[in-house]
Amino acid sequence: MSHRALELAAKAIGQVSPSPLVGCVIVSDSGEIVGEGTYYYDKTIHAEVIALDQAGAMADGATAYISLEPHSHHGRTPPCTDALIKAGIKRVVCPIEDPNPLVSGKGFETLRQNGIEVVTGVLKKEAEKLNEKFIHWHKNGRPFVHVKIAMSLDGKIATKKGESKWITGPGSRAVVQHLRHEYDAILVGGNTAFLDDPSLTDRSERMRHRKLVRIILDNSLRLPLRSQLVQSASKFPTIVFTNQGDSESKRRLEEYGVEIVETKEGGRDLRMVLKELGTRKIQSVLVEGGGEVAGSFHDAKLIDKVSFFVAPIIIGGKEAPASIGGTGVKDLSRAMRLRTKDVIHRGEDIEVTGYPVWNE
Repeated sequence: MSHRALELAAKAIGQVSPSPLVGCVIVSDSGEIVGEGTYYYDKTIHAEVIALDQAGAMADGATAYISLEPHSHHGRTPPCTDALIKAGIKRVVCPIEDPNPLVSGKGFETLRQNGIEVVTGVLKKEAEKLNEKFIHWHKNGRPFVHVKIAMSLDGKIATKKGESKWITGPGSRAVVQHLRHEYDAILVGGNTAFLDDPSLTDRSERMRHRKLVRIILDNSLRLPLRSQLVQSASKFPTIVFTNQGDSESKRRLEEYGVEIVETKEGGRDLRMVLKELGTRKIQSVLVEGGGEVAGSFHDAKLIDKVSFFVAPIIIGGKEAPASIGGTGVKDLSRAMRLRTKDVIHRGEDIEVTGYPVWNE
């Protein structure tokens, strides 16, 4: 049933941030599922309460399988622990603690103090992966950074003339839209915004609670006023990080609804960028381009997850941009390696996704 709780939680991907994904299953003492619930931010009601309402009187003496520790404090809703206790739940099976300091450990403690058996650790890794963005933001105070790269077999992301549509096939591009749906923000460099004129929108056609925030690192402030990003800034949140002071370009962009965040280093100070986004409760960022931006995140060791979509084509040419720019490493022993790798065929393409291990 712990698997089912995680499945229920995953139904709300894209519809809970800045809250966590939570699912709950109530199983009677006879082994029958009597209630299920999924938390959605806009609906407010927590998964435990939904499942308990379905179960009704059959929740008395039952076991609750929950994907994340229930909270014991008053937030947007009353404590879920109170609801579990009042319903007569005798056992709670939950894989992990909630990293939120308002909750962490306190929910389990409250349940135990009221005579409820608490079992933890079941499907721990799966539960942590499901809520990896939420957990990372609470533990590190900055968004979870996922770098996505579409490239040729020889590691190029465009031709020497800048042509990049389309290196990968429709299967890979569909997966990327699903990735965008999972994230709070999408980030590109000023060159990508200028040369490619991307829209950077979530076209998955799935429901989401928060609009996808578009972030551009553009110290030159050369984002064209006629670009898709500027023309749609009043509809989709668009933030430009720059080190430019008071200028006509800044004023014109702001007139279109673009938010300009100015600092000493602008888009070059990635830690500052992530810190600023973290204060805005942006828990996750999908970095889509280009190679120099990906290289900067690599050099700063600020990548938490990577996805490479590799097409079976060869572009060639030393002037064609590479997938990862920046300084790079001098010795192979210091190369970033991946753990927990997933290798998946996407039509003719291959997707490789994993988590970096930084070797000092």
